[in-house]
Amino acid sequence: MAFYRHIILGLDLHPDCDLTVARKAQELAKNFGAKLTVVHAVEHLNSYGIGQAYPGVLDVEEELVKAATAELAKACEDLGIPKENQVVDVGSPKMVIFDLVEELNADLVVVGSHGRHGLELLLGSTANSVLHNASCDVLAIRIKEDDVIK
Repeated sequence: MAFYRHIILGLDLHPDCDLTVARKAQELAKNFGAKLTVVHAVEHLNSYGIGQAYPGVLDVEEELVKAATAELAKACEDLGIPKENQVVDVGSPKMVIFDLVEELNADLVVVGSHGRHGLELLLGSTANSVLHNASCDVLAIRIKEDDVIK
């Protein structure tokens, strides 16, 4: 019996960090013989307080989703992850991940953690929220400047 059958990798599409986390998640999936699904969340623009001020926000969100989908497809192509295992959704990153875990019956979530401190730590992070609230196991991979794979 495999420990993990379906792994979800949450990516923030940061140009430097994603390959480090993605390659580690890919290796985990390979070692466990698990399916790997990669997800990226585009946050609602009204989360930033401009949603009601500008009627074109939905058009902007649509463009952000298109751009994120293309960027995720490029990263996944480089890693050999098929299109059917790529998800881009609009919403809070933690909620998009939680919903996907339930939908796909995933048993492990892999996220990158930048190890922030001070004010950034007080404000919280996606990795921290997922780590403490997911309904399955979570692996937070610390991203250090000297570990970054380009």
